Amino acid sequence: MFQGMEYVYAVYQEKSFSRAAEKLFISQPSLSANVKRVEQQVGYPIFDRSTKPLTLTECGRQYIRAVEKIRQAQSEFADFVSDWGGLRTGSLTLGGSSLFSSWILPPLMADFARRYPGIDVELVEETTGHLARMLQTGEVDLLLDNCELDSEIFDRCVFRRERLLLAVPRRLSVNQQLEAFQIPVEQIRDGSFLKPELPEVPLSAFREEPFILLKPENDTWKRALAIFQRNNLRPKVLFQVDQQMTSYNITSSGMGLSFIGDTLISCVPPHPDVVYYKLKGENSVRDIFFYWKRGRYLSRAMEEFLREMRKGQ
Repeated sequence: MFQGMEYVYAVYQEKSFSRAAEKLFISQPSLSANVKRVEQQVGYPIFDRSTKPLTLTECGRQYIRAVEKIRQAQSEFADFVSDWGGLRTGSLTLGGSSLFSSWILPPLMADFARRYPGIDVELVEETTGHLARMLQTGEVDLLLDNCELDSEIFDRCVFRRERLLLAVPRRLSVNQQLEAFQIPVEQIRDGSFLKPELPEVPLSAFREEPFILLKPENDTWKRALAIFQRNNLRPKVLFQVDQQMTSYNITSSGMGLSFIGDTLISCVPPHPDVVYYKLKGENSVRDIFFYWKRGRYLSRAMEEFLREMRKGQ
């Protein structure tokens, strides 16, 4: 009853027979016939065709869970076979949000690809929540992120330590009173802003200013909230967005303040209309991790990528 599961899984992912048919490069009638054949083998419908978008029946949900276990087993076996080939063939799928996918992962991938040209390295850019689900189902091998994922589900290793700073539009008049606290981009990039003699800005100075925050599922939001509470500050929130890159771009446009990691500031081209300030407290410091699913077989490609990453630190 799992012969033809790839057709069912494609329809499940796309929630549409027509889009799934395009993805599989077959006609829609042929796809429908293949899915119907699987449903006949199962004995019950897998999809509720009365809903838009297409949804799973109760039996269909159990079928998809079983398919994902099979797909994971197939992936792990393929990784094992790749090991025997001395990394001459195989694949490695990395995941990251827009910041990590745009600026951090590409040079790491390029170094790895030069060393192991036979390994097919792929990059998936998504939100953290979506990537965590893909990591759990085996669609992504390694995830780079600064959030805290469930340690009972995922293993991890530290990639680097990150410090949050406050990014402020230069046009705001509050900057004129705080020149002694402003940090040049050069000091952020070389890490010298961490010297204890460089003072942290008093957050109370920004009590009347608008903030751009990330959404509650994001680690940066949680840390920002703790920083506000510590400083007895109730922020004026202008926007809540999904990605740190988005909040930085909004700040660069002059609309509000945002909490930005020194990782981003060190990577992206400096913006002349943004001023940076050092923040006080443990909530401004966090680690960036590579995550993988706990208990899964670590392929040689995964092990070598992590080893190269540690060596480059």
